[in-house]
Amino acid sequence: MAKKSKKSKKFAPKTAMVLAAGLGLRLRPITDKIPKPLVKIADRTLLDHTLDRLVAAGVERAVVNIHHLADQVEQHLTNRQDLEIIISSETDDLLETGGGVKKALPHLGDEPFYISNADVLLLNGPSPALGRLCERWNDEELDVLLLLHSTVEAYGYTGNGDFIAEPDGKLGRKMEREVTPYLFTGVQIVHPRIFEAAPEGAFSLNVIYDTAIEAERLFGVVHDGEWFHIGTPDGLTQAEVYMGQRFSGMRHR
Repeated sequence: MAKKSKKSKKFAPKTAMVLAAGLGLRLRPITDKIPKPLVKIADRTLLDHTLDRLVAAGVERAVVNIHHLADQVEQHLTNRQDLEIIISSETDDLLETGGGVKKALPHLGDEPFYISNADVLLLNGPSPALGRLCERWNDEELDVLLLLHSTVEAYGYTGNGDFIAEPDGKLGRKMEREVTPYLFTGVQIVHPRIFEAAPEGAFSLNVIYDTAIEAERLFGVVHDGEWFHIGTPDGLTQAEVYMGQRFSGMRHR
């Protein structure tokens, strides 16, 4: 009889970085008084939607960076008792996405971790989106794994997409003015080693993606549920209408 192979331990990050320091300029005048992560959809803030998804995936510690109306975000987070939250303040110097993550690295450990924009609103498809990222992760092959979505099927999105993808999921940049099938949803898994050569101070995560592309270690997984772009008041309205209809329908089943 053939000897049974040992079942490998399922990969699932226990730490996450939540990017909540953005100014939300395109969502004005709403964000003049309310930071974008605290805007509510379906009676729950965008930040809590994000943290709920991370907790459901097994995350135990989240680093949240703050800048715009930082006191409101920090006070709101005191209500969360289901995971450890570490505040990374950028009230003096806004470090952009890449710089914000690099500053938080001492709290994120040596293993791959999630990064999620705080204003992401997505609904799972047949299986949880974060679980699908975990299933695809291969430490020997990847440094960055992005959750993508169909450019034409996203709610509130009017852009031309972000990446081109090979059949195995390896990603590359699109040409200028080119329309591509996939946009980046703001959710990803990253290995901290990719930041070893990152610049100091403020920089975009696009610097990290370009490094991974050059090494052929940037890959993507296409989300099979809904994704909403909450970049403008119109995008917010679309999400509110959809979620209102969805939850109304669930209550009447």
